[in-house]
Amino acid sequence: MAVSSSSSAQAARQVLADRLREMYRDAGLEGKQLAAVCGWHPSKVSRIATAKTSPSADDILAWCKACSAEDQALDLIASLRTVEGMWLQWHRMERTGLRRAQEAVLPLYERTRWFRNYAPNFIPGLIQTSGYTEDVLRAVQRRRALIDDVADAVAVRMERQRVLHEGQRRFAFLVEESALRNGLGSTETQVEQLEHVLTVGSLPNVSVGVIPAKVGRTRMPVEGFMIFDKVQANVELVSGYLTVTQPSEVAMYADTFSTLADMAVYGPKARALITAAMNSLG
Repeated sequence: MAVSSSSSAQAARQVLADRLREMYRDAGLEGKQLAAVCGWHPSKVSRIATAKTSPSADDILAWCKACSAEDQALDLIASLRTVEGMWLQWHRMERTGLRRAQEAVLPLYERTRWFRNYAPNFIPGLIQTSGYTEDVLRAVQRRRALIDDVADAVAVRMERQRVLHEGQRRFAFLVEESALRNGLGSTETQVEQLEHVLTVGSLPNVSVGVIPAKVGRTRMPVEGFMIFDKVQANVELVSGYLTVTQPSEVAMYADTFSTLADMAVYGPKARALITAAMNSLG
């Protein structure tokens, strides 16, 4: 598994490593003895037990068998899957195409009641038009040389937007002013998208803030991120998709969102910036 810099992912790896280390100690074994029983080099046991290397499911099965603890194997493998889910390289997440990657996150959106999204470069996915989404996903498909199921992926993302109108949900979107002029796609697509932002921003349960591009700002742009209630944050990086669940780290993203929100303008001032971006497109 790829190693992420996220403390959430690292903390989860450490918990799994601690459980495996305690297991062989409870069995009265030393690391070298465990390695010998499993047919491994002793350094492998050391790397797994110190969370420097993530075990495979087969490694866990062999480990449990050597410790006469086969009854714990399934639970430990489930923990491994949770850890793996915290950090996914794009090629793993999208190996079967973009449509399934879009479908995979739908349940998360459906159970969320308070959604926050900071977007430094693009209009957030939940308030994108079909044409804008197609341009975004087409660029992703070409850059990562994926199979072409963009049309299906766009349909899934459009269907996801029903959560904006269902139930007692709240949505807060923050975009950098530069995201209004990112040059993606055609002029017609850009204008249509900005008009849609104005429309969605008028919904009573939706807040759209624009952070003006001006000299003297106190906080520089950071990576785009989404916060689902108070329990999870997701970050899309160049190399992969990060899921953050550690409360202290989710709180860091919430604090950052709050700081950026204080720098944004809303209502008539936000609409003025959006309208100015539309006018600049001619």
